[in-house]
Amino acid sequence: MQFSAGSCGQSFWAYSAAIEAVSRTRPARAISQARIGKDVAVNRWQERFPQLFARSAFEWGGVASGDLEIQFSLALPPDELVSNVKVIGRAAGGVVVCQSDQGWRFLPGGTREAGEAVTETARRELLEEAGASIVGGLHWIGAFEVNNPRSRPYRPHLPHPVSYWLYVVGDVTFEGGPTNPADGEPVIEVLTLPPPEAVNYLAAFDNGQLTDVLRLAIAMGHV
Repeated sequence: MQFSAGSCGQSFWAYSAAIEAVSRTRPARAISQARIGKDVAVNRWQERFPQLFARSAFEWGGVASGDLEIQFSLALPPDELVSNVKVIGRAAGGVVVCQSDQGWRFLPGGTREAGEAVTETARRELLEEAGASIVGGLHWIGAFEVNNPRSRPYRPHLPHPVSYWLYVVGDVTFEGGPTNPADGEPVIEVLTLPPPEAVNYLAAFDNGQLTDVLRLAIAMGHV
């Protein structure tokens, strides 16, 4: 089950804690039945998207070297271990996708800055890469657990050796073109495509687990 984050200023984890507090007041039988139902739903998605949920080396369009090990889960990860946030942005006409000057195709999103809230990472990255802003709340889809065998993290403030790439979905509106900060990959194309076309757009660059997250979100009815 995906819980709304409510206002974008509200922490996903504060919301999750509130849900847990409510659940502690429910009868044990009701909690057990809810957990069984959740497990059945998770198993259904795992059977439908086996590549997405399998633990595997991360390879992405010939760019990633395969030394990172990733595994997707529908569970919300610990806040302090989230290193990256990706946004499935719903705009008029479909899903927002991007392409860099190197030909990389991706959903907008990126690395969390030191001391930055997850929702602020989503806001900043969406503006930088797509020139768009979030309207209303966000829902989490799931996250990749990332195991990094390297001796140090990508940036000093990031969690290591285990971190998470969180995927969220929400409504967005365009403010202009990408702001393209100097320390990022220049984005040369931003499109809003019907969901099946957005999948094909991403899959043309890399038909792997990252594209499967969008397929999952579509199957779940989020887009």
